[in-house]
Amino acid sequence: MIYGLDGSMIDFDRLEEDEVLGKIPCVGVLKKSEVEAWNPHLGIDDRILKECLNGFASKFESHDGFDYISLVIPNKEHLLCEGSRISIYFRSNLLIFICEETQDFALLHSIIAKIERKEIRNLSLERILYEFFDLLTVGDSFYLENMEQEISELEEALITSEKRDYVKEIIKLRKKLLVLKRYYEQLFDLAEAMEENENELLSDRMIRYFHILTSRANRLSDAISNLRDYVSQVREAYQAEVDISQNTIMRLFTVITAIFLPLTLLVGWYGMNFPMPEYRWSYGYLAVIILGVSVALLSVIYFKKHKWF
Repeated sequence: MIYGLDGSMIDFDRLEEDEVLGKIPCVGVLKKSEVEAWNPHLGIDDRILKECLNGFASKFESHDGFDYISLVIPNKEHLLCEGSRISIYFRSNLLIFICEETQDFALLHSIIAKIERKEIRNLSLERILYEFFDLLTVGDSFYLENMEQEISELEEALITSEKRDYVKEIIKLRKKLLVLKRYYEQLFDLAEAMEENENELLSDRMIRYFHILTSRANRLSDAISNLRDYVSQVREAYQAEVDISQNTIMRLFTVITAIFLPLTLLVGWYGMNFPMPEYRWSYGYLAVIILGVSVALLSVIYFKKHKWF
């Protein structure tokens, strides 16, 4: 639906056939299925309309008289799932949000509800646009703190040697952080482009607001980079633990091999087809047993003394 800034709804059926909105400031939240029906009254360029309906890339385009913004917004509850996409058409006296009926649609309607309740001070289209971008990052610092706590718990579990699939968890965290990194980089680029204000759709005051948004997006992007480094350190620590475990196992096998090597020599010695005097000695068999056990015990004592195991 499309509303005036006083909260009144624009009645589609009462619009004249050739009437283009823009005489008074209007803000709209439209589903993709509604855009084509409204477009004769919106005056959106055909190429931009096609981008709104079919495009997938995040971008900012400043054209003669209007700005076009496309943004992919991840679902923070399910970061590895496909995010939702929203398109924004902004010109003098007209601000249109185009998206599917998802959580972002509900987010936009919360802004409309604020307009109806007159909760937004100094209400204007540029202020509504800022409110939208501001809501996208509200609580994100707390969200990143929770992610940091999750990484810290993973590191602690690694140190205490709890049985867990660390590799899968580390890979999953890295993928989540990569999604967030791309998202905040997009927000930073979009906010920075808005600051340039090529079409002079923003007042000096709102440019300062968007500068605050740019700084926030940059800080969040830096925080993601720090978390990615943290995950890399946890991965390296896990790899070190795996290497130590493997070295311990290899040392154990080496010790076992070293203990039985002399016994193998005895077996090979007495396995030769030569007439040896020990064969006719009544205590020969017992002597070989005692010799073998003595060699094994002495080897164990030697390795234990030198802390091989």
